[in-house]
Amino acid sequence: MPDRTEHLLGLLLGTEEDWPRAFETLVKRLGPVRDNAGVEHTLSTERITIEPFDLRAKPRYDLVIDRLAYWYYVPREWLKKVALMDDVYLLNSPFTFQSMEKHAAYCAMMRLGLKVPPTWLVPYKNPVDHAKYAYTAQKYNRPFDLDAVANEVGYPLFMKPYDGGAWRGVSRIADPQALHEAYDSSGEMLMHLQASIEGYDSFARSLTIGPDTMVMRFQPEKPMHERYAVQHGFLSEEAGTEVVSISRLINAFFRWEFNSCESLVVGSEVYPIDYANACPDISITSLHYYFPWAIGALLKWSVFCAVTGRKAQLDLDTRRYFEVADSEIDYSEKLTEYRKLADDYFDTARYHEFCATSLSGVDDMVRDWVSSPDFDALLVDTVRTTYPPAEHDRFVAHFRGLIGLWIQGG
Repeated sequence: MPDRTEHLLGLLLGTEEDWPRAFETLVKRLGPVRDNAGVEHTLSTERITIEPFDLRAKPRYDLVIDRLAYWYYVPREWLKKVALMDDVYLLNSPFTFQSMEKHAAYCAMMRLGLKVPPTWLVPYKNPVDHAKYAYTAQKYNRPFDLDAVANEVGYPLFMKPYDGGAWRGVSRIADPQALHEAYDSSGEMLMHLQASIEGYDSFARSLTIGPDTMVMRFQPEKPMHERYAVQHGFLSEEAGTEVVSISRLINAFFRWEFNSCESLVVGSEVYPIDYANACPDISITSLHYYFPWAIGALLKWSVFCAVTGRKAQLDLDTRRYFEVADSEIDYSEKLTEYRKLADDYFDTARYHEFCATSLSGVDDMVRDWVSSPDFDALLVDTVRTTYPPAEHDRFVAHFRGLIGLWIQGG
């Protein structure tokens, strides 16, 4: 029988260095963790390499944090194998990547009654590279009037790829000329047209890891190092609760446990506009002030899943959500029911109890480390690999100031 008190956490990574180094350091500092029965568990990390694999081979990992398989198919297929055959716990599910491409995510949340702006999908501007395309297009593709679709959506609108990320290919469209220019330049990208929410009061970006959510004021018009404003209480209690409920609902529905959600808030109305970001940016130079919270939450959820032997739920169980959506209760009551479903999926009460007992010292440990020269060295290294030399001193001072602000009262 394998030893179920020693847990290896695998990191499947692309180009990132900052948060993986932070995570690895904190796991080493954590030491043994006692479960509710008083049994000690030890945890370690390993960066996963890409190589041929036997479909019947037994992996050594209890849990894998995936930051790569959304675009790299070899590790994606390995993740599917270890999930289906070996019960390895994954952040995130490799079976809902099509939903991560935005389109299915829009459809699902519209089905659940969320206030997603009017959205249309339009065909490729340029033909797909497939030998049968010309025949199929001639026989079955109907001509369409792009202007008529835009008028149906309403100006102003946004044109954006159905599988977008990092604001790639996103255009704000105010008139027919801009519409055609953007569509002509879209090439082989499959595009959505989505109504713009004008005059919004706040742009909220919520990062959810397991059952923990941090809602941040986002300023997309600013450079990346200034987009997350350090501003607490910028939403009303009602709107803040709705943003959190929507974020956790989306994650529970798709079995994502490490995802960010963008919402526009007008008064007390919340309009989710982009919520399929199951490989969210958590770099120090992006999150800065909020980075210690994010890495602490990722550590606690990973340890909880590994130590308690949490089992992945690969099936989506959508019917439970659709039954709420189809009921006669009002929108607010539906959100309450969705929140209950999310809390049930994440085992929220048990998680908080585990954090309060087995991980009671983690927050202080994170604060001590973030205050240390070791963390500062990581910050400086990240700045030096992110910005040109002439800007190193400026950005080191900038991020030190924001981290210092968190240490003082975060």
